[in-house]
Amino acid sequence: MPTQTDAAMMALAVRLAARGEGAVEPNPMVGCVLAHGDQVVGKGWHQQFGGPHAEVNALAAAGERAAGATAYVTLEPCCHTGKTPPCTGALIAAGVARVVFAVRDPFPQVNGGGLQQLTEAGIECHTGVGEEDARRLLAPYLKLTQAGRPWVIAKWAMTLDGKLATSTGSSQWISSPESREIVHQLRGRVDAIIVGAGTARDDDPLLTARPAGPRTAARVVLGEVAPGSQLARTIDQAPVISVVPSQVARHRAADGVEVLALGGRNHTERLASLLDELGARRMTNVLIEGGARGLGAAFDGGLIDEVHAFVAPKLCGGADAPSPIGGHGLADMTKALALSDVAFDTPGGDVYVRGRVARA
Repeated sequence: MPTQTDAAMMALAVRLAARGEGAVEPNPMVGCVLAHGDQVVGKGWHQQFGGPHAEVNALAAAGERAAGATAYVTLEPCCHTGKTPPCTGALIAAGVARVVFAVRDPFPQVNGGGLQQLTEAGIECHTGVGEEDARRLLAPYLKLTQAGRPWVIAKWAMTLDGKLATSTGSSQWISSPESREIVHQLRGRVDAIIVGAGTARDDDPLLTARPAGPRTAARVVLGEVAPGSQLARTIDQAPVISVVPSQVARHRAADGVEVLALGGRNHTERLASLLDELGARRMTNVLIEGGARGLGAAFDGGLIDEVHAFVAPKLCGGADAPSPIGGHGLADMTKALALSDVAFDTPGGDVYVRGRVARA
């Protein structure tokens, strides 16, 4: 039976796994701890896409001490050869006596196969230890693997009275420099940043991470990209994709901009088609930065997985000033979208609220 020591070691493995965020996708973030009882003899995590997996790094750190140890892994060890050899073989060869993993890997080439190989080799296995924390960390990978779509993060900055901009469209800057620094960190770990055509036109954003993060996100506009815009002029820094309705006969595109014609009767259906396409490209995390129509389309379609909202202690008023989420919205407050794992910070005097959409 799993013990308190098992739980503590798995918690350490989860913390190690988180170090790979932004560097390993579309692979999962995985951590591994090797221990004899409560004595840790090796630690490792998946550090880079295409590089050694967590188990291999932990085994290298442990050396001969891996023999007879318990391996604590946040995800079922792989049993197939991809960019690296199977981790099950490495664990068996090292003489590990016991393997405890948190989450079964739904990847078709694993999905119970790792557990079977280890068990057939006479290694005692336990699953489900620390599963809740591990699933929280693995959620983007699990969604991409099981649903074929990336994890969708919705972000916005608004005034205390809930406005994205004034009635004239003025929006720079609502949030503090400290809040904007957090946004750049978010941008640096996602695969795509999505904005509506109105936001691209009115704000003329770069949509790059400054300073650069571990990933370079594709910049996606739900509409046409103006030839003279900052996006069009910086194709060499990051890809730009223009998403347009498939039923429109002709599309204009600035040099280097990829035009992606997608079907759908409305913005929500077209956004869903876009997520299918980005999932097919193995994008794991995407960030929707607005505006109200794009966020509204995501909300109406139930497409949002995570929210990062920055509320500045400012008021701007105006019945015509836009709020963060447009679209059709809800008629019944009892059905309002609730968040779980909610956290609060106050960067630069703003209130920063983040959480995940609570789903049944």
